[in-house]
Amino acid sequence: MGKAKLERILEDRINANEKIFVPYMMAGDGGLNHLEETIHFLQDCGAAAIEVGIPFSDPVADGPIIQEAGIRALQDGTTLATVIKKLAAFKDNRSIPIVIMTYLNPILAYGVDQFAKDCFEAGVDGVIIPDIPMEEEEIVAGALYDQSIAFIRLAAMTSSEERLIELAKRSEGFLYAVAVKGTTGERESHDMKVHDYLKLLKKNSSIPVLAGFGVSNSEQAQELSEACDGVIVGSKIVQLLHEGKRKNIQQLIKGSIQTNMHKVR
Repeated sequence: MGKAKLERILEDRINANEKIFVPYMMAGDGGLNHLEETIHFLQDCGAAAIEVGIPFSDPVADGPIIQEAGIRALQDGTTLATVIKKLAAFKDNRSIPIVIMTYLNPILAYGVDQFAKDCFEAGVDGVIIPDIPMEEEEIVAGALYDQSIAFIRLAAMTSSEERLIELAKRSEGFLYAVAVKGTTGERESHDMKVHDYLKLLKKNSSIPVLAGFGVSNSEQAQELSEACDGVIVGSKIVQLLHEGKRKNIQQLIKGSIQTNMHKVR
């Protein structure tokens, strides 16, 4: 099932001495009819899993590039329901784990139990909800657990060590380590304290720890991966997809997992 599949595939990468690369894409940017083809393209580039963003009118965690992609997708009529329906239509034609990133309000409007059931039917392996704090996560955690869908928690650098350890113990699928203070988007560099923060999470997590937010090139990905299991790249992937620069995406993913690229199929 979803959670087990996601964790198994990520662990297989780690056991093969490979770094994990998870690209983020905005569903519906450029038309929802391209979703299947884009997922297969990213899988062929060497991605271990794919984070599929759902456009939302008030995306508090998103930087300008992803916000603009969300606006384009919303204008095209993309919703949480249409994305889940589209994923269900080709679930038998993909093997890569799919993680949905959405906000709490669309899930509440959809119906929490129905959302979890429909995600399961669509072959969704994990869910990320950036605007739900740990203290309120039971709103959705039980429904996702019942459908064996990984509830992926986000850890913030601004949190206390005690809170980070608790998040590390609770998370499923992988732990999403936010490597910047602020929203998504490209950064020239990361805070020098990031490595200590990632190592703390890694020490206390029984599942892979992936660093995200602000990763825009393979050098940054390699640097962050020294302290964890890999990276999630959003804004740069979204920008390159929008610009049609597929070769640049291939180079970014290959460069980020470079040393064992020959093992990636």
